[in-house]
Amino acid sequence: MIDILKLFVALALGYLLGSLNTAVIVGKIYGKDIRSHGSKSAGLTNTLRVLGKSAAVFVLAGDILKGIIACFIGLFLGVYFYSGDCVSLLAAGAGAVIGHNWPVYFGFKGGKGALTAVAVLFMVDWGMALLCLGFFVIIVASTRYVSLGTISATMLFAAISFIPVFGHTLYFYIFACLMAFTVIFRHTGNIKRLLSGTESKLIL
Repeated sequence: MIDILKLFVALALGYLLGSLNTAVIVGKIYGKDIRSHGSKSAGLTNTLRVLGKSAAVFVLAGDILKGIIACFIGLFLGVYFYSGDCVSLLAAGAGAVIGHNWPVYFGFKGGKGALTAVAVLFMVDWGMALLCLGFFVIIVASTRYVSLGTISATMLFAAISFIPVFGHTLYFYIFACLMAFTVIFRHTGNIKRLLSGTESKLIL
């Protein structure tokens, strides 16, 4: 019973931390609601396009940091359920991504969760994270579509999470599928634009 309560605490704290949407906060400092400009997404890519590189750096740092802090909270709670995976870490990490996408502080209108999800993945399994990050870089470098890179890397993550060599358990499989579904669901609009040829390319 105590472990179940700890899981709820991990999920709730991760969610509240993730709800501190950095792009929205930085946008307000710059005098703009990032959700009303560009692609209207409260994330790194839209911040870069609308507010520039300096603002994007703050968003990058904030989104990564909150994912890491959430995971440390999960590790501190230390719920394992007789498995090799720290289930409270997975719960806190998932909560951070969900909070980023649907922040309670900003009318449940947030970003797409990819950057925070990457930070969480590095905390959970850095080897798997490096594979997915490398795949993301290759896709973006060859196509200039950040969304395509994100979607492709997310699908790769979901696929390789079931490979026995990584040594994960049922709890991780559930986590991987939930995170993949969440990120891809939030990119539905991007998928439609990619298929129609109207998606914006990254210009640096």
